[in-house]
Amino acid sequence: MRPLLCLCLALFAASPLLAQREKLPPEDLEIVEQRWPEAKKTFTGLRYIVLKAGDPAAGMPKTGMKVSVVYKGMLLDGKIFDQNTAENPLKVRIDRGDLIEGWEEALQKMTKGEKWLLIVPPELAYGAKGRPPGIKRYATLVFEMELLDFGKDLK
Repeated sequence: MRPLLCLCLALFAASPLLAQREKLPPEDLEIVEQRWPEAKKTFTGLRYIVLKAGDPAAGMPKTGMKVSVVYKGMLLDGKIFDQNTAENPLKVRIDRGDLIEGWEEALQKMTKGEKWLLIVPPELAYGAKGRPPGIKRYATLVFEMELLDFGKDLK
């Protein structure tokens, strides 16, 4: 009984360390740490930098709400693979499976008017499938995104 208890305690103690493992591939991690050393890292491995503060009084979007977003998606080398404009923002509901996991997480932490630089590890983006032709398998993605508005019945 005692060895089993010791094993359980050891696994329990190690679980935060296992959960905190680095999500970026080593070659990408080096680039990210050089270019964006000030980036904050969430528990899931998503990294972000607040480029422009938003309105904290407006709250944050929740699951099921519609968001209006302006974004520019880039590869680590800076090549743009997708973008839109404020005149034609992306309007989409959170938690419908239409967004990559990194966006789902980030949008629920942003306030109205806030602009972030996101560094999304492959497992929170397109992972092993990629999104050919512009996004290769296991690509780390970088986004500049601004949350313009959100609400249940956003038009």
